[in-house]
Amino acid sequence: MYELLKTDGCAKRARFTTVHGVVETPVFMNVGTVGVIKGAVSTEDLKEIGTQIELSNTYHLHVRTGDETIKELGGLHKFMVWDRPILTDSGGFQVFSLATLRKIKEEGVTFRSHIDGHKIFMGPEESMTIQSNLGSTIAMAFDECPNALADREYVQNSVDRTTRWLERCKTKMAELNSREDTVNKSQMLFGINQGAIFDDIRIDHAKRISEMDLDGYAVGGLAVGESHEQMYHVLDVTVPHLPKEKPTYLMGVGTPANILEAVDRGVDFFDCVYPSRNGRHGHAYTHFGKLNINNKRFEKDMAPIEEGCNCPACRHYSRAYIHHLLKAKEMLGLRFLVLHNLYFYNHLMEEIRTAIDEGRFKAFKNEMLEQMQGK
Repeated sequence: MYELLKTDGCAKRARFTTVHGVVETPVFMNVGTVGVIKGAVSTEDLKEIGTQIELSNTYHLHVRTGDETIKELGGLHKFMVWDRPILTDSGGFQVFSLATLRKIKEEGVTFRSHIDGHKIFMGPEESMTIQSNLGSTIAMAFDECPNALADREYVQNSVDRTTRWLERCKTKMAELNSREDTVNKSQMLFGINQGAIFDDIRIDHAKRISEMDLDGYAVGGLAVGESHEQMYHVLDVTVPHLPKEKPTYLMGVGTPANILEAVDRGVDFFDCVYPSRNGRHGHAYTHFGKLNINNKRFEKDMAPIEEGCNCPACRHYSRAYIHHLLKAKEMLGLRFLVLHNLYFYNHLMEEIRTAIDEGRFKAFKNEMLEQMQGK
């Protein structure tokens, strides 16, 4: 159940109740593609840094360790030892990212596994079955994510097929949720809006999927080749045509600046690999922009990554020590930076929620963007 608590302009402050707990939105979902956050981060760590939802990937868990095995072991929550909500991506993004290894037909998509090259077929029914086996809180509909700059005819045909696939996803999920041996009989379904950068296709698709009365709606196919300005324009024209009384999820986005701009346009769910990936490369997010802790200027800097930060790294360790760990190629340095970055993202969402509650989001957004200098 999604309860809209407050609006500030187009920004939404809501509470989303699920079988695995309550989520306060806007929210950032920490990305654990194969059931773990890269960077030696445990589920206990995730709770300590304020994580509300973890996101895992259907395709990757299907090819390794296998969704049927995970079902036998009690589902993904039990497997990971995580008792809060999980959203599973449908595998649809791999239709885009594994473009050289797949073939799309009406029935679904044939992949070549990126691990060993064996052939995999995935359509709406297969994606729903895998996600049901995993027992995630929220399952994403199976879709095609066309390149943001693809030609109009291709995009229109792709979107029409994605709509037909969504109908099949909805039917299959209803059947799976009624089975006696289903891990999570209360699994929710989010549909995905596509349409590249064509306003009319985006709007028409948003209207069509809104009529299906799903548990939530995502805007997909962004951050895949278009400019930030084009992405914001797509949100401007699309989000008003999605149900305001349901969660709106911008998939795979993004930087702190992207999140602030998208919240201002009515988005309240986000996910992105940036905080963990950049942390593993020595970069730290702060309220004053991004720092590269590899830089020699931090060699003797005894300050924390960011003054006032309450993450596990900043509470105890200095930039100098983390710089030393990176130079020594010790995993602990990467772990500290991943924990810091995820804490930063989760705390940023807390600050956003408070600003909306207090009716000052616009001012908060502008202040943050100025401080971060657009980074």
